Amino acid sequence: MAFSPLTSGCSNYCNVGIGWKSSSWFVQFGFFSNGVSAKPTKNNGSKGFRVCASSSSSSDPLLVKAARREWVSRPPAWMMRQAGRYMAVYRKLAEKHPSFRERSETTDLIVEISLQPWEAFHPDGVIIFSDILTPLPAFGVQFDIEDVRGPVIQSPIRSEEGLKSLHSIDLEKLQFVGDSLMILRKEVGDQAAILGFVGAPWTIATYIVEGGTTRTYTKIKDMCHTAPHVLRALLSHLSKAIAEYIVYQVESGAHCIQIFDSWGGQLPPHMWDCWSKPYIDEIVSTIKRKCPQTPLVLYINGNGGLLERMKTTGVDVIGLDWTVDMADGRKRLGTDIGIQGNVDPATLFCPLPALTDEIRRVVKSAGTRGHILNLGHGVLVGTPEDAVAHFFNVAKSFDFDKVEDHVSEADKVVA
Repeated sequence: MAFSPLTSGCSNYCNVGIGWKSSSWFVQFGFFSNGVSAKPTKNNGSKGFRVCASSSSSSDPLLVKAARREWVSRPPAWMMRQAGRYMAVYRKLAEKHPSFRERSETTDLIVEISLQPWEAFHPDGVIIFSDILTPLPAFGVQFDIEDVRGPVIQSPIRSEEGLKSLHSIDLEKLQFVGDSLMILRKEVGDQAAILGFVGAPWTIATYIVEGGTTRTYTKIKDMCHTAPHVLRALLSHLSKAIAEYIVYQVESGAHCIQIFDSWGGQLPPHMWDCWSKPYIDEIVSTIKRKCPQTPLVLYINGNGGLLERMKTTGVDVIGLDWTVDMADGRKRLGTDIGIQGNVDPATLFCPLPALTDEIRRVVKSAGTRGHILNLGHGVLVGTPEDAVAHFFNVAKSFDFDKVEDHVSEADKVVA
């Protein structure tokens, strides 16, 4: 994988230590000089649910059609973190299985939890219950999840020595993900899109370098200046592993994949250009080559200053957080890309008529083509379940074929 964008449009520090690609230690640790793992990836032999390069079909779920900017009669809707602690049925299950890793790495529990919101609300997307850190042990990074501290990386990588622990992703260690997706696909069929997801390289790297959750990102930002060759090697490894993980999810049954660059918004835009975008570009390029019909959604928390940059990654849909005005986001991104979001999660604590008004405002601002209704972030703990049900009921009440006032100016231009 060649990262030519790394040297374009970046500050001088982005070019420091650019000779790392040909260094002896880099080759020794299992990489070619172009950044590709020298060790062949071991496929887990999954039978696969479908061929990645399958063509568009009239039976595709509503969400997939909207992601491809095909005409739909209403906005498909799902919620980030829609399976989780706000649901009483989830909390009851968690009492019996208090370990988050057990819940997110055991096929039966993954399927049961993933289907809880489907059975309760019938959203248009059923996202697998998992975590962006789930694949880490499969390529050499061990972690724990503690009740108070959250994710804890046992051996943070901040030096060339730390890179020695990395290896090609072993998909056999992630069979519970593949099995869960296959079961979900069979359970839901084409009534809703099965959604897989991954963390973007920069976001995953923040945990690996910082040693866990952080609010300051000081260690990894320091590495951008003091050990750029180490950070680039880590990000290159992550981009390849994540791309393979996406292909695996698609082969196992995922209709659509969301890439969470959750902490990309913690970077100034010029640093995001150097330290996040090139690696997302590489992942998108790989997936578009291997799974061209699989829509990709990119979400960044705090993305108001990055929208135009996000579009150039080549993803199909940009997710907006709630701090971006939907009409402004649509204007900035144009009508040739999908858009997702962006109701403020706190609105679900408001009276239901206020929630209805906000949903209608967001849908009208986004337009009738290429919009996936969602929150601007995940469902908050304590969110009333009747508000979640109301959210989906309102979404299903739209009819773009009949209601003229849902047609935005952007749609009129497209028409």
